[in-house]
Amino acid sequence: MGKTFTQGGIHPPENKLSASGQIRQLPPPATVAILLSQHLGMPARPVVARGDTVKAGQLIARKDGFISANIHSSVSGKVLKIDEAPDVSGYKRQAIYIEVAGDDWEEPIIRDDTVDSEIKLSAEEIIKKVEEAGVVGLGGATFPAHVKMTIPRGKKVNCLIVNGVECEPYLTADHSLMLEKGEQIMTGIRLIMKALHVDKALVGIEENKMDAIRHLSELADHIEGIEVRPLKVKYPQGAEKQLIKALINREVPSGGLPVDVGTVAFNMGTVYAVYEAVQKNKPLFERVVTVTGKSLKQPSSFRVRIGTAISTLIDAAGGMPEDTGKVLSGGPMMGKALGTLEVPVVKSCSGIL
Repeated sequence: MGKTFTQGGIHPPENKLSASGQIRQLPPPATVAILLSQHLGMPARPVVARGDTVKAGQLIARKDGFISANIHSSVSGKVLKIDEAPDVSGYKRQAIYIEVAGDDWEEPIIRDDTVDSEIKLSAEEIIKKVEEAGVVGLGGATFPAHVKMTIPRGKKVNCLIVNGVECEPYLTADHSLMLEKGEQIMTGIRLIMKALHVDKALVGIEENKMDAIRHLSELADHIEGIEVRPLKVKYPQGAEKQLIKALINREVPSGGLPVDVGTVAFNMGTVYAVYEAVQKNKPLFERVVTVTGKSLKQPSSFRVRIGTAISTLIDAAGGMPEDTGKVLSGGPMMGKALGTLEVPVVKSCSGIL
């Protein structure tokens, strides 16, 4: 039996309804509303204006301060306005609205899906590319990844933790990524290891994803320093402190950070975003989102452009079931009930329930 953390934990019904399906690519919508505050720290500052023409992957808002993140256009088209849009909590936030025309991408982005596993850049160059690409933690915390890769003076990290747990019931976005993008994820892990100057990485995956455990284990067998460890199914094992306890038996002190016990943890989706940023020159402007529910016709995981309205995702999964009582952004444990379906997808949106 796999390891787990020692104190507390519960076993809610899993309801991984979309686990067997492949990731579906959702085409760009007619318009997007890209929030400027979709990361921890200061909102980004717009660098475009109404009437400007933009391409997918183009910088449209620059990070403001050390703890902040760049924002890029997820589509090509014309900037309609800079106005307010609702976030998942119902508050109005500043957003850039873009009317979509075609699907032109910025030139440096490599759009083919061939796996580039050769690491040519230095640690500093890797961190710089991650910073430029606006990569943040996709597990929900949205902490800027380049900040997490920059180890504070006087601290030392000797192990990278990769979070493939996805213990939130219903959600399967990371599970699908592990199955479909395993080789890219392994390269992403190696990139982060180089950035952190560590020679060891542990990948934690719960035992309800045995296919992902087998797949990544087979890939890791050929890579020095990466080990996949099965974990017992228990919520909230995907929480950073619980995962660190389960994998390396270290306790992060109250008020402390993983770096205080010699480790740093990255979510599986973040690892894939790091791969795309460094090896494909691709900013973080789309992500995988699970759209699910027991009455939904087609529970699925979609690759979707940031700024797409949640109503568009529900339509793509078969439409709103008549018996729907509530729509959550996220899973049943940590998700937030939505007041409107016109909330745009942000970098932290892993699921719609």
